[in-house]
Amino acid sequence: MELDSFLELLTPRGQEALAAAGAAGDDPVAAVTRLRKTYDADLTSAALTQAGLRRRAVEKFGADAGVMYFTPNGLEQSTRREVADHRARRVPLGSRVADVCCGIGGDTLALARAGCVVEAVDADPLTAAVAQANADALGFGDRVTVRAADAATVDPSGFDVLFADPARRTARGRTFDPMAYSPPWPQVVEMARQARAACLKVAPGIDYAFIPPGAEAEWVSHRGEVKEAAIWCGALAGEVERRATMLPSGATLTPDPKLGTAGHGPVGRYVHEPDGAAIRAHLVAEVADAVGGHLLDPRIAYITGNGTERTPWAARYEVHETLPFSLKRLRAALRERGVGNVTIKKRGSAVDVDRLRKDLRLTGGESAVVILTRIEERPFALICTPS
Repeated sequence: MELDSFLELLTPRGQEALAAAGAAGDDPVAAVTRLRKTYDADLTSAALTQAGLRRRAVEKFGADAGVMYFTPNGLEQSTRREVADHRARRVPLGSRVADVCCGIGGDTLALARAGCVVEAVDADPLTAAVAQANADALGFGDRVTVRAADAATVDPSGFDVLFADPARRTARGRTFDPMAYSPPWPQVVEMARQARAACLKVAPGIDYAFIPPGAEAEWVSHRGEVKEAAIWCGALAGEVERRATMLPSGATLTPDPKLGTAGHGPVGRYVHEPDGAAIRAHLVAEVADAVGGHLLDPRIAYITGNGTERTPWAARYEVHETLPFSLKRLRAALRERGVGNVTIKKRGSAVDVDRLRKDLRLTGGESAVVILTRIEERPFALICTPS
């Protein structure tokens, strides 16, 4: 989508076309035919593209998606509303915030909802225009100003809080190397150093070596899926170095200084699979302590034990059979149990799950969970059911 085409959507005629596109149904050929009777090709294309993006955006933005604007990359990279709102609640009410890589404005909107005044920039003029349109559409135009500019043009010391979500996509696609972020990680850290307080949004797999001294790193999962990490700096950093948070419950887990690393031992009655945020935050020992368990293997984040304790920080499975991994033996054991529907989980295993699922050729009426892992360098399969 070009900037001119997007700006035309904001005109009265563009709004009419967008409303028509939203009501045009799912048949793309019929939709194009219907809109082309009234609107030119460019406006028809822009309206139908926007209507499709709004439908996709409902998963992340709920009812707000129906009045928001998107670009394909902006929607893909934007923060889910629940996660953005969680983060924004940590910023003091009334703060002046500089959002230096605002994208389509998901975090900008959350900060405005939390009572902050936000000055946002994005290097791409179209993306900046979309962010401003979203602020206006949701009634935050008096709290949000967006301009097309490079992050380097912002002086962090002139704000209460710096928020930075550096782009993690290059011409080759998504990057997991902070040095390839835009702006690059050293520039982002230097901006945070100049700010009174800062929140830096990063990929959850960030290496601990990139976390600035004195900062707090928080890993966030939403309904069991790790979404991102936030690095809190300056006045927003807490008293702990790392934290895991689960949404939508808001439960949080921090290091217990009395605990060392989790021990390991034999397979017990249950296996516990820790939430990904707890794993990323190196809090597996805390989860193991909560269930009175130990690790199956000292290098792999599966916890086992005989106790009946539960924790929201781990899914629990009852172990019915443990066997050294072999396709033939696993297939025979599952067929003997009448299993036809199997969920396969793995950690520390080189097995191709899709290939294994085909090779098992199961036909029974029962269900099971198969956990593939390594115990003392040997591959094992555990046949389980959720408990």
